[in-house]
Amino acid sequence: MSKCFNITGSCIPEQHYMVDIHERLAKIRDMIDKGDYFVINRGRQYGKTTTLNGLRKYLSDSYYVVLMDFQRQMSSAKFKDEHSFSVAFIKAFINSLERNECSGQLITALKELKNGINDDLDLVELFLNLSKFCGSIEKPVVLMIDEVDQASNNQVFLDFLAQLRGYYLDRFESPTFKSVILAGVYDVRNLKLRIREDTEHKHNSPWNIAVEFNIDMSLSIEGIADMLDDYAKENDTDIDTVSIAQVIYDYTSGYPVLVSNICKYLDEEIHEWTEEGVIKAVNRILAANTPLFESLINRLEDYPEMKKSLYQILTKGERFSFNPDHEPTKLLLMFGFVKVEDGAVVIANRIFETRLYNDMLTSEEMKSTPISKAGLFDKPEFVKNGILNVELIISRFIDHFHEIYGDSTEKFIEEDGRKCFLVYLRPIINGVGNYYIEARTRDNRRMDVVIDYLGKRYIVELKIWHGQKYNEDGEKQLSDYLDSYKLKTGYLLTFSFNKNKQTGIKTVQYEDKTLIEAVV
Repeated sequence: MSKCFNITGSCIPEQHYMVDIHERLAKIRDMIDKGDYFVINRGRQYGKTTTLNGLRKYLSDSYYVVLMDFQRQMSSAKFKDEHSFSVAFIKAFINSLERNECSGQLITALKELKNGINDDLDLVELFLNLSKFCGSIEKPVVLMIDEVDQASNNQVFLDFLAQLRGYYLDRFESPTFKSVILAGVYDVRNLKLRIREDTEHKHNSPWNIAVEFNIDMSLSIEGIADMLDDYAKENDTDIDTVSIAQVIYDYTSGYPVLVSNICKYLDEEIHEWTEEGVIKAVNRILAANTPLFESLINRLEDYPEMKKSLYQILTKGERFSFNPDHEPTKLLLMFGFVKVEDGAVVIANRIFETRLYNDMLTSEEMKSTPISKAGLFDKPEFVKNGILNVELIISRFIDHFHEIYGDSTEKFIEEDGRKCFLVYLRPIINGVGNYYIEARTRDNRRMDVVIDYLGKRYIVELKIWHGQKYNEDGEKQLSDYLDSYKLKTGYLLTFSFNKNKQTGIKTVQYEDKTLIEAVV
């Protein structure tokens, strides 16, 4: 059976094309060898389960590995009280241990563990039995619990974590697990955030023994290229794997399920292993209603303050410094919306950014605005022979902007003008093209919109007027940016809130570039 690209569940090396994660496993093993207890909390479909399954095999030479899945093995009824939880836990624990290569000593110890199961088993007795078990076998035990979110709003599980903490602190006197790994989206060090609202208990974690887990789980360009090499060899296909890996990474920043999803579309439907093919795959991903996107949007509704912070990044084009004590930022990081890059908080990847913009700009409120309706009405004017006429788009936008808002532009706060342009642009390219905001140029004065349309790329710099000198600096920055994309034409759209402004469009030759400059 030939391999395929997988976007659901854990990846299996024998069945799926996947990036080699042995380097990641080796780094995690170093933590386990030191006896660390830690949390792998990453966004949905970020490779957590695949990593744990890989670890189970990778560690089997030196450890007895217990890999449990709370979503599959522990229903909500098992958390109604500590007796139900303790019995269900020990049964799942034994079931997982029996997947190891069992020595005579392990078989005997498992038999004693089974004999200790009764309906009155509580957490104290559970851990006494587990401690006795860990002390009676020849290899250390590593406990890994996947989908720990299943229990994350339950007091019984918090009590379980407190017992874990106690045995870890007393590990030189009472035998316990060599290492414990909990995996899920939520960081269990802050579980009480989900249970108690009062400030007194908000940050009192029952598991504050956990060390930081800073291992990068995103897929690298080199790793993606190696995976594509395997695919090309197996399918006798000629692919420029290095350049395609770079393009895929540019859109995904190595988010595992997004990488696999692009490759799956290219393999099964698009059959174009080119940059244009990748863009087509990205468009299909953005148009699909996937569990990943549903989860992201639902989290925004659950946490209004987090949503407010996220939209500050999107609408204002800001890069703001990472503050580890800022609660909305911590939530954005935990759910995978953002990442920290050069000390600044930025959207995690281009696909997320475009999807979030789409969610914001296609809301019923936004679609009902006059500027959005104008974009939809004007749409047929702007494409000829597959070429998007960006100069005409900007010209028509200026006309509509002044027609709709007249002399009331002083009521705008600065980011409103840029939002208006994106609201106008969205219906024009919808269904055929996409856009994203270039993170490298994002600041509170300037943001570059990169438009991908029918395999061609267009760069539009949106900025606020801050004087002639700043405008000249912007020309140089745009020219440099065009060089990085090997383009000769770029667009400057400046929003001026000065009463004496001169609006309109002009063409400027800057070195070997043609810059279409407009002021609104």
